[in-house]
Amino acid sequence: MDTNESQVKKPAENAPAEDTQPKRYNTERRDRPNTDDNRSMGREKKRYFRKKVCYFCKNGIDVIDYKDVKLLRRYMKESGKIIPKRLNGSCSKHQRVLAKAIKRSRNIALLPFETKY
Repeated sequence: MDTNESQVKKPAENAPAEDTQPKRYNTERRDRPNTDDNRSMGREKKRYFRKKVCYFCKNGIDVIDYKDVKLLRRYMKESGKIIPKRLNGSCSKHQRVLAKAIKRSRNIALLPFETKY
């Protein structure tokens, strides 16, 4: 019994304990959290948005004129790219007609192909 008691180290009364400072990294933590457990890890609330309504359907416009540059510029970025329908809110039918009108106006130089300086 004397050998077992002598092998156990007892900390000195004035000496600081070895594990007084918290560990920097938790080694028991998983590297990647399980997606089932943390579905809303990045966001607190579910965001709701109002569905965009097609401008052409709302105003009853069936034919998009390729010479109407003011209207076509609303559906183009500054760089000259066509804005996709998920961003501008137009329906599939009018997005196809709009893209064709933009391409026609580019060919006769009413709109730029790109505006890189």
